[in-house]
Amino acid sequence: MADEPMDRRSRLLAPPGACDCHIHIFGPRARFHLAAERAYTPAEAPVEAYRELQCRLGLSRTVVVQPSAYGTDNACTLDAIARLQPNACGIAVVDPDVSDRELERLHNAGIRGLRFSLVVKNALRPEHLEIMASRIQPLGWHIQFRSTDRDLPELASKLQKLPVDVCLDHLGGIPPEAPLTHAAWRALFRLLAGGHCWVKLSAPYQLSGMPGPGYADYAPQVSALAKAAPQRLLWGTNWPHPLVEDKPDDADLLDSLAEWVPEESLRRAILVDNPTALYDFPPVTGVIAQ
Repeated sequence: MADEPMDRRSRLLAPPGACDCHIHIFGPRARFHLAAERAYTPAEAPVEAYRELQCRLGLSRTVVVQPSAYGTDNACTLDAIARLQPNACGIAVVDPDVSDRELERLHNAGIRGLRFSLVVKNALRPEHLEIMASRIQPLGWHIQFRSTDRDLPELASKLQKLPVDVCLDHLGGIPPEAPLTHAAWRALFRLLAGGHCWVKLSAPYQLSGMPGPGYADYAPQVSALAKAAPQRLLWGTNWPHPLVEDKPDDADLLDSLAEWVPEESLRRAILVDNPTALYDFPPVTGVIAQ
């Protein structure tokens, strides 16, 4: 909330094994060089700063997503995974002609999916979906797709036919003012009904017109998602919130989940059980060391 410090702890107590399913790491700049062709120049956001956030929110596991500012050079992402192990995995961006040997190397380093989008610079594009899906299927990876309300209706049938799971970022990129009868929401629910789609309840601040915690204009959509496919929902911060000038309070983002999903058992599924299944984390037993 506006009158609370940005370093406050969340009101929601995260259960053991809670996973932040979408973060980026940037830097140090002297070691990891940005892509010459990039949409933005990020400030450094190192592993040490993210560890502080983990401690503040009580998060145990994380998924490091390759940011567009590094192109197909996954070195920074792989370094972050290695430093956050054994409680981290990642999503990579590769060239379409990447070798099988390189895919195997990425797998051994903790990569569990490939990032696709029509709007994210340097991400893989939809024309490579089928061939890359067939290549990553033996590895047990999935496709992470950054969709929008404009492209999802047309792409849904292609995504549904892939031989691997698909995870949609940031509530499918569908603005909250779009009614549930909108073609994009209908496409998303069809994908969920197919049993191979996941949705991240992440970065609501990008499109919401309401403040956190709660981002109340997304509450009806999240309620409908939780009713339709509770075992297919994930949560993430999108830390450090690139391309956003007015950074959200990450505690607000976790507390939003409590407002959207009042049932503790369902929140545990979203924070622990569902990411354990998608990202191939070990089952949670006892307390996970950070």
